[in-house]
Amino acid sequence: MLASFNAFSEKVNALQRKSDGKRLGKWLTGEEVCGLLRISPRTLQALRDKRLIGFSQINRKFYYKPEEVRRLMPLVGTLYPGDK
Repeated sequence: MLASFNAFSEKVNALQRKSDGKRLGKWLTGEEVCGLLRISPRTLQALRDKRLIGFSQINRKFYYKPEEVRRLMPLVGTLYPGDK
């Protein structure tokens, strides 16, 4: 049983080393995204509802990848011209 646990532990460590720096970057909160895009929380909710921005939800809090926010930066003014 100990050998099985050690093998499992080594596999987990190998996966962690392999993924370091790739997809484990910092995720942004909704407040940070609103500040970066200069939009209201309601507009951010509309972007989620229309599936224009990818997100992950943990309990009641939403998190966004920085790549998604960068992708939307040039588009927000055209999507919601009145929301500044």
